[in-house]
Formats: sequence, C-alpha cells, structure tokens
Amino acid sequence: MNYQMHQWGPGMWNAGVGFGGHEWILWALALAMPFILIAVLWTLVWKGLALWHAARRGEYWWFLILLVVNTLGILEIIYLFFVAGLHWRDLFSHQSHTHGHDHQ
Repeated sequence: MNYQMHQWGPGMWNAGVGFGGHEWILWALALAMPFILIAVLWTLVWKGLALWHAARRGEYWWFLILLVVNTLGILEIIYLFFVAGLHWRDLFSHQSHTHGHDHQ
C-alpha cells in the first residue's frame, strides 16, 4: 500500500482532506457568527426594555406575551412605541411609570 502524507494548510481543503468536502459549512458558520451575535444582542436589548416597561406599568398580559414570543424584537418595538406610546428618549428613563392604561 502506498500511503501519502498530506500537508496541513490551505491546500488540504482542495485535496478533500479534512471534513469530507463539507468545509464550506465551517466557512459559512464563521461568516454568519457576527450576524448571529448581533441578532441575539439586538433581541435581548429590545426584549429587556419591553419587559421592564410592561412590568413597571403593571401590564402583566403584555409581560407574559413578550416573555413567550420571540420575534427579533419586532413585537417588543410595537409594544414600546405603539401600545405603551413611549418615545425614544423614554426608553432608558428612570422616571416612574403609571399602571395600566391611565398613563395618558
């Protein structure tokens, strides 16, 4: 039998050595990882803000809905700006919230 020694390096991928010709999956994961991390952070920020405001306002049904539904922050953004009627400057405010729908 003739055993060939493969050189480890960039050329090994072209020779079919390594991951059975599926090395493109590793490259795709490496390229996608920053976008995945950004999406996770984006979601956590919006979910955290919406849950905090819903709890402070005593809107427990919204709190439960926001806690269960995961939509990359879209539901949280709808709640914060359209249901709670908050403005951008209100998102990080420490001022007290009114409970229920008597905030207007």
